[in-house]
This record gives sequence, C-alpha cells and structure tokens, in this order.
Amino acid sequence: MRSVEIDQPLSGAQSNPKTQHQLNGSQNTNGCVITHEASPALNGWQQDLDDDEHAVLTLRNLIFDICNHNGGGHGGSAIGMGAIGVALYKYVMRYNPLDSEWFDRDRFVLSNGHCAMFLYALNHLVGHPNWTMDEIKGYGSAKINGYKTISHAHPEIEVPGIEVTTGPLGQGIANAVGLAIASKNLAARYNEPGFDVVKSRIYCMSGDGCLMEGVAQEAISLAGHLQLDNLVLIYDNNAVTCDGPLDWINSEDVSKKMEACGWHVLDVPDGSYDVQVIVKALQTAQALRGRPVFLNVRTIIGLGTQAAGTAKAHHGTFDDLSVRKSKAMNGQDPGATHEVPPRALQYFRERQIHGQGLQAEWDDLIQRYGESFPQKAADLAERRHGQLGTRYEEILESIDSSQFDGKATRDVNGKLIEEIWPVCRALCGGGADLVNSNKVYYAETDVFHPLIDFKGRYVRYGIREHAMASISNGIAAYNPGTFLPITATFFMFYLYAAPGVRMGALSHLQVIHFATHDSFAEGQNGPTHQPVELDSLYRAMPNLQYIRPCDAEELIGAWKIAFGARHTPSILSLGRDPVGSVPHTCRSKVSKGAYILQNPANAQLTLVSCGTNLHYAVAAAATLEKDGISARLVSAPCFDLFDKEEQAYRDEVFPRDERPIISVEEYVATTWARYTTASIGMTGYGYSASNPSNYERFRLDDKGIVERVRNYLSKLAGSNARMAGWQQI
Repeated sequence: MRSVEIDQPLSGAQSNPKTQHQLNGSQNTNGCVITHEASPALNGWQQDLDDDEHAVLTLRNLIFDICNHNGGGHGGSAIGMGAIGVALYKYVMRYNPLDSEWFDRDRFVLSNGHCAMFLYALNHLVGHPNWTMDEIKGYGSAKINGYKTISHAHPEIEVPGIEVTTGPLGQGIANAVGLAIASKNLAARYNEPGFDVVKSRIYCMSGDGCLMEGVAQEAISLAGHLQLDNLVLIYDNNAVTCDGPLDWINSEDVSKKMEACGWHVLDVPDGSYDVQVIVKALQTAQALRGRPVFLNVRTIIGLGTQAAGTAKAHHGTFDDLSVRKSKAMNGQDPGATHEVPPRALQYFRERQIHGQGLQAEWDDLIQRYGESFPQKAADLAERRHGQLGTRYEEILESIDSSQFDGKATRDVNGKLIEEIWPVCRALCGGGADLVNSNKVYYAETDVFHPLIDFKGRYVRYGIREHAMASISNGIAAYNPGTFLPITATFFMFYLYAAPGVRMGALSHLQVIHFATHDSFAEGQNGPTHQPVELDSLYRAMPNLQYIRPCDAEELIGAWKIAFGARHTPSILSLGRDPVGSVPHTCRSKVSKGAYILQNPANAQLTLVSCGTNLHYAVAAAATLEKDGISARLVSAPCFDLFDKEEQAYRDEVFPRDERPIISVEEYVATTWARYTTASIGMTGYGYSASNPSNYERFRLDDKGIVERVRNYLSKLAGSNARMAGWQQI
C-alpha cells in the first residue's frame, strides 16, 4: 500500500493546516481509498471554522433558504453534496464565471438535476452575473402574472452557467459522455506539443437514481470501452432514494461494477465535511490515464437537519431549528435569509479573477498557436464559430437524383453520407450496430477509438440506442455548431432512443437521426420491427423535424433542411424497399412540408401520402383516372414544416371545400385528421411477411387504395366530405 500526503499548497488556494489527507492506493476491488486522519471535532465541524468549512456551511445555508423560501424543492442531496461543490468550484474546475461560454472551460453536468439549487447557489456564489439573488429567490415560486426566473425546477441549457438540460435521471451521464467525446476529439485533432489548445475536462454529478437508469448503464459501458480519461463521474452516495433506503431496491457493489466497465474507481468514505479530501481525490482523478474516473463519495442526505439520512430529506422544506443552528454555527444571523457572509463571498468571488486569468492565458496560447500552426488555427476558429462551410451545399445541389431512380431511400442516404462526410468536418457520430443495414458510410480509419485514433469522427455506439441519442446531445452541446452529430438505427428502435431525441428537441440541439426500415416493408422480421404507430410520437414532438422523403430528390431536400436547422434536431425517416415512380418531386419544395404533385382542373378528390407509400398512391390515382375519377396528388414529407407555411399556401395544398382529401400511409393515422377528411392506414400491428404481400394484406397497395376510395365516395354519395367528418376508411 502506498500513501500520499498533501504537504504542498493546493492549486488556487491554501491547503488546510488542520487535517492531513491520505490517498491509500491499495489495489483492491474498490480502487483507491481517500481518507483523512481525524474526524472534525464538533458536530462534524472544527471548533473554529476554516475558510473551506465556512464556505461549505454558507453554501448549505443558502440551499436551506432556497428550499424554504417558496415551500419546497429537492434540497436534501444538494445539502449533502456541499463539500463536493466547494471542491469543484473553488479548487478544481477551469472556468470563468464572467464568461460562461469560454470555449476551453471544464464542463459540469448535474445529472441528478432535481438538485438544481446546488448548481444555482454555486453559480451565484462564484459570481455568474446573471445569477443574482433576486433570480435565486424565484426558485419554486408560483410565477404568476407572467413572472419569469432562470431558477427553474431543473437546470435548462438556455441559461448561462448551465451546460445541458437535466432532470430525467441518467441522461445527464450520457450527455457528459458526449461532452467528453467532443473534447477528446478536438484535442486529438488540434493539440500540438506545447499547445494544448483543447484540454477541457468533464465533471458529472450523479445520484443513486441516475446510476440505476438504463441510459446511464449504456453510456457508462461505452465510456469505459472508449477510455475517456477526461471524464469524471462523481457519485453522491447517500444511500437514500425518494421512497426510502437504497437497500430496499439495490444491493449491488457499484464500485466493482464500474471497475468491470473499465473505469478507475476512487473511494471517499466520508465526503460530508472535508473539502480538501475531495480536492485530493479530484486531483488524483486528473492524474489518472487510460480510463474515465468514478468517484464514490459517501455523503449524508439532508446533513445537519432533523431528517438527515432519511427519505424525508429528499424533498420539501427543512426544519427551522436545524437551519437556525447551522447559520449560528457559521456566524450568520439565524433569522436572516438569502444572505452570504462577506468572508464567504470573498472566498468564492476570487474565482472571477482566477477564471479571467485562465482565459487570458488561453487567449495568449491561441494567438501563439495561430502563429505556429496557421492552418490548424483557422480550422479550429471555424469550428469554434460553428461554420459548416458551403461545400456540402454545393455537393447536394450538384447531385442528379435520377441516377437513384428505383433505389431505396436508405441506400441513397448512404451515398449522400459518403459524398458529404469528407467535406463537412462537423459531421460525427454513428449507428447502433446496424450501419450495414442503415447503409451508413464510414472509413475504418475514421473510427473514434483509442486503438485507432481519437481524431476519428465515427462512433461505434453498439446496441445502445437511448445512450446514442443522449450522447449525441452532449456532443452537440459542447459548443453548439462545432459538431453536427448523426445517429442511425431502425425506426422501430428510435422508440428506445425517444427520451434522448425529446431532450435534444427540448434543448434546441442540432442532431440528425437516420431512421431506416420505417414501415412494414421491413417484412419478415414481423410486427416487432414494424413501427406502425411511432410516427405519431415524433410528429407530435415540438421542435423536431420528422421528414419522410419518398425518393432521392426529396431526400436531398431533407438533407438541406436538416443542415439548415441549427437549433432543431431532425429525423430522416427512410425505407428499405425500392421506390416506385413518383412524378414531379422537387428538393426545393420539401422545405414547404407538403406540395402538389398533380393538380388536374377537374379533380374530384385529393390523395396525399409520403415515404414508401406515396408511389402506391400515384399508381392508384392513375387507375382512378381511367375510371373517370380525377385525383389531385400531394406529397407531404414533413408536417412540422407545412404547419409553418402561410394559411394561403396551406389552403392551396389542401383546399377547404367539400371535396374529399384522403391520406394514405402504412401508419396508424392519428396525425392526418388535421388535414384530411379520411385516412387509409393501419389500425393494428403489422405482420411477418414479404414487403409486397404486406401492402396487399393491409390493402395499402394501389389496388387496395382504389377499392377504399371507391367505397368512401360511394358512402359520401356526393355530400360534403368535410361536413361528414374525418373517417378511417
């Protein structure tokens, strides 16, 4: 066993003279154990508080006030994590409170986002300008009469000082993995000897709940596999969940599990009081290489209150007696609220000067880097400013879509990726172990992996769909515009990825998702793989572009839209079966969401469809024409874009008269009723059979469409279709 004692001042502050801390490096299953020699003397505290202890109590007292001011919040864990927060924000992290967008800052992710006041209080204490005490007081308020505050119940990315939106447990861990991938990739591409222009590290805070979530398990596994040694995951191990003691629901050895996943493990048996022992652990984490680091810190939920160590401390207010005692111990007025002692304020606000110094050093480094490596510096500057270039646009415009006549849209998409990938450096990401079926192009030399190169842009996510989407959000959030992540899997398995896709949409992060095998044309794999209802989820999701192109021409248009949506994720919904003939498709009109393909003067009805079903509607229209029933044809690849068009244009596409408008799609038709008078679609699950037989089986081929249209017209008998109301036919 080796022992390392702190006998030198720590970076950025004085060491604690009253305690010595040891790092016990025994090679046991729990990794390294970090302890102090003696416990503090009085109720966990020294008789005379040093600066660190005073800062921790100040932070906890402010959290007490935040929770009690408006009658609640999830403050128990935040109280227990006080020493961790001081260690991070005072001693360890590289950041500038006066410039929350500094490119090379360390990123902090609060995965257990219900503890939001932990982050808010620290942002106020270190001096983020927007985090005023008035904003802090807005936490938990009723927000009546239009009142707004940045102190939301969970952290939201739009607010300075918040890296990612968190709250749904576990996703923050995956976001942190994405942030680490982004930093690792940029460092590998741009750093030169003596010029570490990218060295940002990622720190992620997690509770018991986050670590139990499937998305976290997926992300943890991948991070270990990729050896992301710029990532530190801090576990607030307070052994209590919302419902009760942790051992009611979980008895695994988390540290052993993390080691098995390829992580270094550091164990802090008592992290409730001693800031410097946590600083030592975090400094040790910085020195470790070849693996991400898991810091298992034992804390006490609701420390110092009557509910300490119990589920009652998880959320709600704290008892007045405990709060008053804590403030008195810290030399504060027990009856005052939302006050920060000058001593603590000076202690924390020093980080402003420190952060400005760090950023000034980095600015100087960047200037010298530009002199020594002008091309790389120019390239990095473009990436920092989110400049995607114009070459990809030129390539898309130059492609003659007729060369892909009859090709499945998934096959065409693979060719487009192959053309665009080399000229758009921001593109990165990969698929969930189905890229051969997804037809996603990548070169073996361009894989992001320690055994190949961290310069690589293709990420082999494995069968981890939820983490894939959430990690992509983290990559996109690193510095919006620097990366344009892509993901790929079967459309059905975007049901697994849906929580991550939703968080990307909510967070306004640009990610392009390639969802192939998007109909029951999936065939013999059967109804488990046939997403008859999944379009409804994504078409209803705000700030998400679900685009279902019918052929290569529309797919090119979809790519242009996805590239241009800088604050919106897109799903390109693609088919595996060959495309039949669809006349007059137009890449530029895809941006309108829906447009007219055929508009005969004597039209009696409108047929509208998209994707793999549109060519059957085209063929059905031709058959109806022979029978004297003239039909307009509309392609509707994206409802979201169409809904943004002017009313006059929408009325042109779907006239508001008495004539029938009939949608045709191999999905359950829950979303078409806003445009149509009737829908031809699915009412149950699919069937394990060949592609053509399923269209015939469910009467969604041209023959079945014609039969259904005739029956509908017969039923209407010339009456007003709109007055008859929407019908499933």
